[in-house]
Formats: sequence, C-alpha cells, structure tokens
Amino acid sequence: MSRRRAADGMETSFAVRSCDSPLSLEEYQCLPKHPLYLVLDNLRSAFNVGSLFRTADTARLAGILTCGYTAHPPHPKLDKTALGTLAYIPTAHFATAVEAVASLKAQGIPVWGLETTSHSRSYTGVQYPCPLGLVLGNEALGVEQAVLDACDELVQIPMYGFKNSLNVATAGAVVVFEVLRQWNA
Repeated sequence: MSRRRAADGMETSFAVRSCDSPLSLEEYQCLPKHPLYLVLDNLRSAFNVGSLFRTADTARLAGILTCGYTAHPPHPKLDKTALGTLAYIPTAHFATAVEAVASLKAQGIPVWGLETTSHSRSYTGVQYPCPLGLVLGNEALGVEQAVLDACDELVQIPMYGFKNSLNVATAGAVVVFEVLRQWNA
C-alpha cells in the first residue's frame, strides 16, 4: 500500500496494480476489441514495433498491420518490448502500406495518417470515425507519400520544441488513447 496526502490534508492509501489481467488468452480473445487498427509503414526498429504491440494490447485494439520491412511476429526482438502481448493482438503483414490501406478501405474502414504535413490537422481538433485505421510511419522518413495520398485524413501532434517529432511508439500511444477517449471507451 502506498500513502499520499489528499487536498484536505488527510492521508489516504491506495494499491498499485502490479499484476496482469487474470484472464486466460481464450477469455481475453472473447472481449470486444476497439475497432482501431494500426498500420505500421516500414518501421525500422523492432523495439518500437514491440512497444506498439504493447500499446495495442493495453488499449485492446482490433489489430496491427505491419508493412514492408517492419518486424512482424514471429520475431525475437519484438518480445523484448512487447512484454508477452504478441499473442493478444491480431496481426497481418503486407508487402506495402498502400496494400494494407487498400485492404482496410475494402472493408469500409477509413484510414488516417499520423504525419506532420502542411495539410495535417491537430490530433485533438478532429472527430475520429469508428472504425478507423491509423498509419504510423518510419522513424526517420515518416509515412511514404503514396500512403499519405491514400489516407482519408491526416493528423499531427503539435510540436513545441526544436525537434519536429516524437518517437513513433510514443506518438502512436498518444493518438490511440485520444481516439479511445473520444469514443468513450
């Protein structure tokens, strides 16, 4: 138990949840998924990909589509940052992100890109459709132009520092939880 002082000066205690869900894989897979799909466009770091799998699990997302040379299961480096979540997230691999976007659109799922462009809107100033595909791009090069052209909308996280971007896994987590907040998940 941890303790802290409340605004009224009274000391309160709280327990930190330090264990995973008691659900089995089968029970977890029966839970409804949030209809948000991450499209990973040529991510070069397996550690970022693993981190996005962990984010997808914590948000109970519908799936991850890996594209191009993005590491995809089974891959030994993914396990390190995914922390055992690879079995919990539906995944598919595509030769290109353009193919992944086309696949989602063929299912009637709009696809938005997370990229800083002259046409991007702030990630907090839009209404996210449900369901949704969200494209995340390469750590150095961003989302490929052909993929941006295929997206229905572009959003960005405003930057206030010298650098113009966040780490892709961090940026993905920020937007995933904004989408879920808007959907009242």
